[in-house]
Amino acid sequence: MTDMNISNILGKSETGGDLGDGLETDTAILGTGCFWCTEAIFQQLKGVLKVTSGYSGGHIANPTYEQVCEKNTGHAEAIEVVYNPAEITFDELLEVFWQTHDPTTLNRQGNDVGPQYRSVIFYKSPKQKEKSEHYKVELNKSGSFKDPIVTAIEPFTNFYAAENYHQNYFNSNGSQPYCNFVVRPKVEKFQKVFKNKLKTH
Repeated sequence: MTDMNISNILGKSETGGDLGDGLETDTAILGTGCFWCTEAIFQQLKGVLKVTSGYSGGHIANPTYEQVCEKNTGHAEAIEVVYNPAEITFDELLEVFWQTHDPTTLNRQGNDVGPQYRSVIFYKSPKQKEKSEHYKVELNKSGSFKDPIVTAIEPFTNFYAAENYHQNYFNSNGSQPYCNFVVRPKVEKFQKVFKNKLKTH
């Protein structure tokens, strides 16, 4: 992937709810393959208040990890990102989304293969849909990726939090082989590219 002139593509985001203390928040639902990787990246961004790993887009309520791995629930591994749009916009989240996984491989990220690992944005508003579709078109035009982007842009229908042991997985299990050989290199690359967007604590 070549360097992208992101500033020519991005605009402003919109706000959503609040946390009960007057802080306006918005929510994004994103899938970039294994949610352990996605969670580990997005929870480091300034303005991101909470990241939950889970399952989205399928037809089975409250699925288990084992059910999703059977590849017939329709669910993708995804994260729910609650963020403060005064600190980080939906557009900036999209910037990180596009640059931290391969959006040109269908139902696959590295050795993780199956529809549950698809690249997907579940939009929660017409504005999120518009921004996601526009960004995808502009990236394809830019030639930033050698192959066409296959990221699905789908309406949000559901999100089910994954089992507790999946939450904050990289921070809790950093010495595990998958974390060392798959998650850590992605996180370290992300930290270099987006060093100005990282939390300071």
